[in-house]
Amino acid sequence: MQDFDKFWLLVIEVWREGFAGVDVGRLLTALGILLIFMMARGVFSRYVMGRVVSMAQRTANRLDDKMAEALGPPLRMVPLVLGIFFATQHLQLQGIYAEIAENVIRSLIVANVFWAVHRIIGPWSFLLDQLERVFTHELVDWMVKAIRVAILLVGAATILQIWGIQVGPIIAGAGLFGVAVALGAQDLFKNLIAGILILAEKRFRRGDWILVEGTVEGTVENIGFRSTMIRRFDKAPVMVPNAKLSDTAVVNFSSMSHRRIFWRIGVEYRTSIAQLRQIRDGIEAYILNSEDFADPPEVPIFVRIDRFNDSSIDMLIYCFTRTTEWGRWLEIKERLACAIMEIVESSGSAFAFPSQSVYVENLPVDQPADLQPSKLADLGNTP
Repeated sequence: MQDFDKFWLLVIEVWREGFAGVDVGRLLTALGILLIFMMARGVFSRYVMGRVVSMAQRTANRLDDKMAEALGPPLRMVPLVLGIFFATQHLQLQGIYAEIAENVIRSLIVANVFWAVHRIIGPWSFLLDQLERVFTHELVDWMVKAIRVAILLVGAATILQIWGIQVGPIIAGAGLFGVAVALGAQDLFKNLIAGILILAEKRFRRGDWILVEGTVEGTVENIGFRSTMIRRFDKAPVMVPNAKLSDTAVVNFSSMSHRRIFWRIGVEYRTSIAQLRQIRDGIEAYILNSEDFADPPEVPIFVRIDRFNDSSIDMLIYCFTRTTEWGRWLEIKERLACAIMEIVESSGSAFAFPSQSVYVENLPVDQPADLQPSKLADLGNTP
């Protein structure tokens, strides 16, 4: 019986002292408060936030929809922070434990505030769209990312200050560390600066069709801090360092004002001068009268007899289409090819093909004649 009394006294002592001088009953009560606020968080998320989102969707302005969506997660954290605050207040902590609890609450509030600011940068980034008159859309995206990173850094520095950690010495140490890192990461910074120059010079943008001679040809999908992703026409992605794109000649086909057609067609040598002129004038009239082709002085157009080739008289066709879309351009080329064939056929001429003639001045003496089946057939048909 005496041992049981000792055990019971021990239980009472543990119940009263609990943790950090707080009895177990108070700890359980604080845990209950926290659970109540967590349940309230679910109700708040389902009904209150759902109501806010529904009201935002009824308006014609789309900004409030994006704001409600962006602020949703930080607002859902508010009941949890309140639960932790009231639970710690109920515990009535003393000394170092009270200071730690207060710092935790302050850190959660700061983190939630900066999280909310970080998320609303997206909906309000349209204010930076006005800068696209000066900078490219990709550069504006970089600026938005830089602002978000700056917000995160300021928030982290604020939390460190709450816990009594001085940020100044950390920044000074990071500066010395950054110098050491920069010496070993020259390519990284070179690519970063090259990426900024690419965007500032507007060499190409997302969605442009570019050609980097000897490297890749395809469509730009993303311009990153270090490299640019270009998707080839076989749908394979290629990551190209920005420094290479900055130092190498890049052909931007998407910036073309027109698309060129540059052909040489060959007609037979038996074609007369009148036929050549008829073919030339017919092709030139087709190009000038078609809405698919740009006219001088906007672009040059040449349809000229160009040269005497080995087995043909070559005619130069040099013109530009109004469209730069590849599929549409192929259709226009096809129609032009069909029109040229009709013009050549209607003139009485024909297209030339590579041929070679062999002239023999003297036949060898006392040599057997070649067997010619065509002549034997003719003899067999003679009555």
